[in-house]
Amino acid sequence: MNISEHRQAIDQFDAQIVKLLNQRTQHVLAIGEIKMAAGEEIYAPHRERAVFERVCGHNAGPMTDEQLRAIYREIMSSALALEKTMTIAYLGPEATFTHQAAIRRFGSSLKYASQKTIADVFIEVSKKRADYGVVPVENSTEGVVTHTLDMFVDSDLKIVSQIVLPVQQCLMSNSKLTQIKKLYAHPQSLAQCRGWIAKNLPRAEIVETSSNARSAELASKEKFSASLGGVLAAEKYGLRILEQDIQDNAANATRFLVLGRQCSPPTGDDRTSLMVSVADKSGALHSAIAAFRKFKINMTKIESRPSKRKAWEYFFFIDCAGHYQDAKVAKAIAVLGEHCNFVKILGSYPNVD
Repeated sequence: MNISEHRQAIDQFDAQIVKLLNQRTQHVLAIGEIKMAAGEEIYAPHRERAVFERVCGHNAGPMTDEQLRAIYREIMSSALALEKTMTIAYLGPEATFTHQAAIRRFGSSLKYASQKTIADVFIEVSKKRADYGVVPVENSTEGVVTHTLDMFVDSDLKIVSQIVLPVQQCLMSNSKLTQIKKLYAHPQSLAQCRGWIAKNLPRAEIVETSSNARSAELASKEKFSASLGGVLAAEKYGLRILEQDIQDNAANATRFLVLGRQCSPPTGDDRTSLMVSVADKSGALHSAIAAFRKFKINMTKIESRPSKRKAWEYFFFIDCAGHYQDAKVAKAIAVLGEHCNFVKILGSYPNVD
């Protein structure tokens, strides 16, 4: 086939794709009406996961599974936007990694509302001014985001999904690398790139900022300056990316939580997050977490935080494999309750990204 014939074939396929996409969307809208009538949430992380798995199962190439997921992310995003005017609150400002993670989960068709603090994200969702919220909870290099954990103490919101975003730090500027005299960086981004900076920008003045977006904004206004951050920040502030993936740890990633008002149903491969307070006596924590061993449940994480209500009183945040409705997990939680002052289920959600 020549170029003209290939283009004619593409035009025919495009017409079929548009027709099928609209037919698909009609079914999605019908499901949305049924859900809203029943008082159910429109966004369904478990269903989203099933769609991705099914679509990739049909894939015979040459497109990669990642490319297909990106396409279907936007297909589902546009359908969500047609079902309901949906707002996603996130820890801002715009063009941060949290914003990037939110778009990765929900696509570009929805409305995004930048918030100044993690507390503001919780408030927006709690007061139903936003349908969902996205907040960071831990980085593989720098550890947990304690403020996010603390917010769960008094919040009734649930974790409905998680996002694991590979953090690809970039050096961005409108000057050449050899001309850079000042580097703007958020403290966490700076900590993730110290080795690269020491080797490649040893004489640059380092100025810490409140966010990656703020770093990019300042660098865009000042000659011979650069900033650290993600691709989204470079695009927003018109900066050229001089170097990519300059983080010292190639496996650097940040885990984000999607906050909502209802837990997701079981998928067969889930994670449950709990918050517990143990009695102030010898061996209490050991006795409490023994429940996971008893029922052969993998406890993937445990973090302690001061309760801020009483001196030397602590809350423990626990992640374990399984859904809280699974028989084994439900039994373990029941046993856990026998050794704790209280047990709070923060959410059960698909254990994949």
